[in-house]
Amino acid sequence: MHLLIVAATPFEIAPLKTWIDAQFQQKTDSVYQNGSLTVQLLVTGVGVTATAFHLGWLLSREKPDWVINAGIAGAFSPNLPLGTVVQVVQERFGDLGVEESDGRFTDVEEMGLWPYALMSNPHPPLPSLTTCKGLTVHKVHGSTASIELIRTKYPDAEVESMEGAAFFYACLAAGAHFAEIRSISNRVEPRNREAWELPLAINNLNKVLIQILETIQQQS
Repeated sequence: MHLLIVAATPFEIAPLKTWIDAQFQQKTDSVYQNGSLTVQLLVTGVGVTATAFHLGWLLSREKPDWVINAGIAGAFSPNLPLGTVVQVVQERFGDLGVEESDGRFTDVEEMGLWPYALMSNPHPPLPSLTTCKGLTVHKVHGSTASIELIRTKYPDAEVESMEGAAFFYACLAAGAHFAEIRSISNRVEPRNREAWELPLAINNLNKVLIQILETIQQQS
């Protein structure tokens, strides 16, 4: 099995990388082998542009059996405690469109310009993770006014990231089997980095990733 794990930054998957270094044989800078399991790591950089380019470029040349996007996320939903690891099964671009003269935002789907603003994962979700809906933005929300506007616009959105919809788009376009796994590091609230729980979120995220790899190894 060829598993591709995609992250925006190296620190989000640093514990996984340490575990892989101890368990796998390194084949190239980003490819590791343990028996019949090949794990490839791709760090794209932050944001939709970097994610879409680097993942699209790789998927045009290679055909992994499964692609996982791993990272942290902010939570709109109060039902997701910090450190919770979720699987995002629906994504949309939350700020791709136009601002109307009265300040309202109209997205490209509403304009009829692009049918992919809202995307669903057609593959069965992982049974061990809570599923939720994501919103992908270029600029994370950090003020009361903007948060209220986006929650009114997209009331179903439960988590916010800067890469998820680009990951969905690239995988759907390439016909890849994929999953987006996110760990909640913060609330979507007026910006307050002191309230973030990055170490907790990253630790829990990587525990889940390692469990996934261990399960695959046991089944192979």
